Amino acid sequence: MTSTPLLSVIIPIGPDELSVPQGLLDDLQHISVTREIIFVTCNESFDEGYRQHCTKALGGSGVFWMNAGQGRAIQMNAGALSASGQYLWFLHVDSRFDQSLFVSLIDNLSVYPERLHYCLLKFLADGPSSMVFNGMGANLRSRILGAPFGDQGFAIKRSVFSSLGGYPENAAYGEDHLFVWYARQQGVKLKCCRKYLKTSARKYTQKGWFALTSRYQYLWIKQAMPELCTLIKKRYF
Repeated sequence: MTSTPLLSVIIPIGPDELSVPQGLLDDLQHISVTREIIFVTCNESFDEGYRQHCTKALGGSGVFWMNAGQGRAIQMNAGALSASGQYLWFLHVDSRFDQSLFVSLIDNLSVYPERLHYCLLKFLADGPSSMVFNGMGANLRSRILGAPFGDQGFAIKRSVFSSLGGYPENAAYGEDHLFVWYARQQGVKLKCCRKYLKTSARKYTQKGWFALTSRYQYLWIKQAMPELCTLIKKRYF
């Protein structure tokens, strides 16, 4: 009889992603608990040969591929629905992590199983040098304002995720940001894994650091204000 995995790692792959970075495959090899890894694509661009290559690189067992409609929320919800692990860990395909982060995350999940967990953020050296300020800002926003984003690697008990209704699929943007607010509004507390999850900064090179940083700041604040008001009403009135 196959035992239920402790952890299901869910990795949505966008339409512009042509491969799974080797670095992420290397990092996933070092997960030291019973796990399943679910790659969720939104098109058929990954042929069977490439999927088999990635599956073999990850040990051959407990690795699954599925196709869902386009959109990160749709893909993550589809992956969660098919997952069998006690906990879900949502990673971006350009994420990088080391063993110390994983150990710390698993420890936190065992001590605080009902919380929504996230990691500190650091950008890889594939973008402007000014990205160090973006990383600092993201970590301050998360710790002080309670608003981490999805590139910080959300981890949550599968039953809690289900009770929250998953990621909002009708959001024009920021489905991960909204998910955090919905969780907090329903009384789910946050827990920070005090290790750095790394993510790519290449889009800041492509679109311009100032332009993209300014746009993201405007959008998240615009989205956060009504959710903050809802949280205050639920908590104090």
